[in-house]
Amino acid sequence: MAETSEFLGTGRRRTAVARVRLAAGSGKFTVNGRPMENYFPVDTYRTVATQPLVLTDTGSKFDVRVNVRGGGLSGQAGAVRHGIARALLQVDAEFRPALKTEGFLTRDPRKKERKKYGQPGARKRFQYSKR
Repeated sequence: MAETSEFLGTGRRRTAVARVRLAAGSGKFTVNGRPMENYFPVDTYRTVATQPLVLTDTGSKFDVRVNVRGGGLSGQAGAVRHGIARALLQVDAEFRPALKTEGFLTRDPRKKERKKYGQPGARKRFQYSKR
């Protein structure tokens, strides 16, 4: 474990950006100054956000403070997961193989595709009439 008292990680997903701070503590998790249970009302989002801590079994060793903005709740949960995984690498480099095999260190590049002219949407075409 490194000597510093706080570990930082930045996570991104779609248009959401999460800045994560891990500090030695008892497992308190706050998102934008609110408890995680209040910020992420759906259990799935809470599960996604805490996956790296569960995988490395460090959930009760750190207090997690997150500032997240942009996107929706799903994208924000993914960004928090990415940020926590990056911060855990600073804690202990031996977490890297486990985090990498689960895909938590990879930035998910998928974004909404732009609408094209001459079409009603990104992929959909206007109806074609032969006669």
